[in-house]
Amino acid sequence: MTEYSHDDAELVNQPVGYWTWAANKTLTAYVRGRLAAVGITQPQWWVLHQVLHSEAGVTRDEVISAQQGNLDVGAGLAPDIDLLVERELLVLDTAGRLRITAEGRVLHGRAAETQRTSRAQVHTGVPDEEYLIALKVLQRMMCNAGGDVARPR
Repeated sequence: MTEYSHDDAELVNQPVGYWTWAANKTLTAYVRGRLAAVGITQPQWWVLHQVLHSEAGVTRDEVISAQQGNLDVGAGLAPDIDLLVERELLVLDTAGRLRITAEGRVLHGRAAETQRTSRAQVHTGVPDEEYLIALKVLQRMMCNAGGDVARPR
């Protein structure tokens, strides 16, 4: 059973900004640690995943543009892309498009399994109905604060 930081009367007065920051920090560290154990960073996982799911391959600019919203990575992905090419997990074809290699597919598969197990662990004891409510509440609060919850590109 989860032991909460405060009783309900106190918890309802806690700042959502603190708890969303703390959750982000904790969950990001958890996911990144699990991915590191299979030899890939989270930004590299995003790149491999995007390239894998593009039949025609993607340009560096397309990858960077598509990932702009992922934890403010954007242009910072260039070194990760270079490293994936250097590790021969991606190749750059003559048209300047990135394509995943057989070795990249193997690593992607290991990372995908790690992501599935990580999600299952993090969601233990959290029914889908509660998860959905939590996300909708956060999105409503974001809108109330003038934020944008439009679907990422």
